[in-house]
Amino acid sequence: MSRTFAFSAVVLRVVAFLLGVSCLSQTLNAQQAYTWQELRDKFETSNPTLRAGKIGIDESRAQEITAYLRPNPDFTLATDGTQLVPNQGAWHVFEGTQFLTSLSYLHERQGKRELRRDSAQKGTDVAVSQLADQERTMLFTLRNGFVQTLQAKAILELSRENLAYYDQVLSVSRQRFTAGDIAKVDLNRLELQRVQYEQDLETSTVNLRTAKIQLLTLLNDRTPIEQFDISGPFDFMEQTPTLDELRRMAQDARPDLRAAMEAVDKAQTDHRLAVANGSIDPTFSGWYTHNPSFSNPFADNTIGASISIPLRIFDKNQGEKLRTQLDIGRNEQLVNATVAQVFSDVDSAYVTLQSNINLLRPYKEKYLTQSLDVRDTISFSYQEGGASLLDFFNAQNDYRTTQRAYLTLIGTYLTAAAQLNLAVGREVIP
Repeated sequence: MSRTFAFSAVVLRVVAFLLGVSCLSQTLNAQQAYTWQELRDKFETSNPTLRAGKIGIDESRAQEITAYLRPNPDFTLATDGTQLVPNQGAWHVFEGTQFLTSLSYLHERQGKRELRRDSAQKGTDVAVSQLADQERTMLFTLRNGFVQTLQAKAILELSRENLAYYDQVLSVSRQRFTAGDIAKVDLNRLELQRVQYEQDLETSTVNLRTAKIQLLTLLNDRTPIEQFDISGPFDFMEQTPTLDELRRMAQDARPDLRAAMEAVDKAQTDHRLAVANGSIDPTFSGWYTHNPSFSNPFADNTIGASISIPLRIFDKNQGEKLRTQLDIGRNEQLVNATVAQVFSDVDSAYVTLQSNINLLRPYKEKYLTQSLDVRDTISFSYQEGGASLLDFFNAQNDYRTTQRAYLTLIGTYLTAAAQLNLAVGREVIP
């Protein structure tokens, strides 16, 4: 009996331990919050569009192998002169048959094979830069979703704070009504005003869930929304690099500009390949022949060789030479257009960011503090009977509007910072 009891106790301890580990694991999962760098790393490894692009790069590298392959030699085996005739009462098959074996090989001149390899490698370089540019734009979309989620969290917290503060005032107002300090109609107006704060809270909750859903979609993640969260600073920086510094950074970092320059390099290689393809490639051949029907016994087995040279009188690859030459000029013009676009993107993003900083600075220096002081002062004055109900409503609304406007401007600033990072091609504002 004692052994059974001891065994049951051990089983209960194990079950309790496993339940505790399970609960701890669920708690940790529920509390997991991704920073921007963690979210970016997860996006780069899990997004199916980027993964498909990386597979495309591997395909391009496989084409380099194909481009560098040598021509295959040709082997020929032929017979002739076979006669199925009786000779002295017996059939002598293949007695008079002539056998011929030959081997030929096309020799490519002027480095055609190497130029094909170089062209394929430069094509891979262009594809790598294009994928980096695609990743740049997709990271901007991810950063926008990250900012929207941070903004939704901040507004939700503000909505909860406003509702809690208003409930405190409403509780005091109910006590004042019980004591006969305010009229029933004023209490009803106060209670009706609470609907606005409830609506703010509900709208903020929905906006936060929607922003999280967009992030999870970009991450290709099926984590429940309740177990997914992000964390990061929701503020602005007044110090930014100068416009000239940002332009230089963009010229060095923008992958679309790098892809355009690499396209020019590839076009030049393709032109050299077109010129090489216009040259003559000889075919060398050699053979061995067995001729049993010759009267000369020393001519039964012979070897021979030949060289075949095509006469390129009409086709000298003129069209491809001209097309690839023109393609060089076309890609050079595309480089100029891309440079102009880079400068335009950087200038526009920089101006937008500075505008947001100029709008945020007075909020942080005085507007936020003033709205808080006015709200608390008017609330205290109203509770003491020194301010009207209309003054109280106006002060509450001014505080709510100012705080929400500030949070919205912070979100706009972070979006503009993401736009500037997109324009430069790398993160200059974290």
